[in-house]
Amino acid sequence: MRDLRIPDQRHPEKAHRPDQAQPKKPAWIRVKAPTSDGYKRTRDIMKDNRLSTVCEEAGCPNVGECWSQGHATMMIMGEICTRGCTFCNVATGKPNALDVFEPGRVAHAVQKLGLKHVVITSVDRDDLDDGGAEHFAQTIRAIRHRSPDSTIEVLVPDFLKSRPGSVEIVVEARPDVFNHNLETVPALYPTVRPGARYFHSLRLLQKVKELDPAMFTKSGIMVGLGEDRGSVLQVMDDMRAADIDFMTIGQYLQPTPKHHRVDRFVTPEEFAGYEKAAYGKGFLMVSATPLTRSSYHAGDDFARLRDARLQKLGRA
Repeated sequence: MRDLRIPDQRHPEKAHRPDQAQPKKPAWIRVKAPTSDGYKRTRDIMKDNRLSTVCEEAGCPNVGECWSQGHATMMIMGEICTRGCTFCNVATGKPNALDVFEPGRVAHAVQKLGLKHVVITSVDRDDLDDGGAEHFAQTIRAIRHRSPDSTIEVLVPDFLKSRPGSVEIVVEARPDVFNHNLETVPALYPTVRPGARYFHSLRLLQKVKELDPAMFTKSGIMVGLGEDRGSVLQVMDDMRAADIDFMTIGQYLQPTPKHHRVDRFVTPEEFAGYEKAAYGKGFLMVSATPLTRSSYHAGDDFARLRDARLQKLGRA
C-alpha cells in the first residue's frame, strides 16, 4: 500500500491533478460564513481605501472572525504575484506598476480601524529591482506617522531575485516583527514552492537577526501537504539555528481542484504535539492549530511574545 504521507516526487504533477479525490473536511476545520456588522465595516474600509487583503485573495478560513474584530492583513503591491506556488490562490502573472499612494492609504486604514497591531504582507515582485523592499519601508513609515502607538508586523517575500541590500531596507524601517514563511519542508519545495529556495529563506531570517538582534523574527509552515513528523521537527531545528523567535503551524487547505491536493487533515492532538515539541526546542512563541495562519490572533500573540522575551531576560 502506498504511503500517503509522501507525494510521488517522480511525477510532481500528480500533486495537484484536479481528478484526484480529496479528503473530507473534518469538523474541527469548518468555520461559519462571515455575516457580522464588524465584518462589513472592515470590508467597507478596505474597499473605500482601494486596498487588497491576503484574507480575501488567499481565501483565509478565519476572515469572518478576524474582520468582525477589525483585523485585516493588508496585501500591498497589487494582487498579481510573479510566482506560481501550487498551494497559493493568489493570481500569477505580470503585475502592475507600484501605486505610490498605497502606503498612505494603508496608514489611513490602520488609523480608521484603530489597530493596535497590524500585519502587512505582499505578493512576490520579482519584477522589481529591490523586490518591493522600499515600498514595505514606506508603508511602515506611513503607519508610524499616523498611528505611532501601533505595532507593525511585516510578512515579506524572500527577495530571492532582488539586488543586495533589499532586506536591509526593510529592517532599517524597524518593523516590530519580521516574518517570512518557509511554508513547507525542504523535500516538498520542488512541487509546492518551486520558485523559492528553502535555505535562502532560512538565511534571510538569520540575516535579520544579525542586522538587528532585538527584532522579533517569525516563520510558519503548513502541514497536510505530504510531509512527515520527522521533517517537521527538522524544520523546527533549522529555524532555531537561525534564531527565529516565533513559529506558526497550520493545516493546508486546497483553494481549488487545480492546486496541490490535501494529503491529509492533521488532528488537533498532533498539532498539540508539534506545539510542545517546538517550545521544547526553544521558541519564545508557538501557534500550532488546524486554523493557525500567520496573522491569526497576531496582536495577542505579539503581546505574549514580548512577555516571553522579558521572562527569558528575567524582567517579568
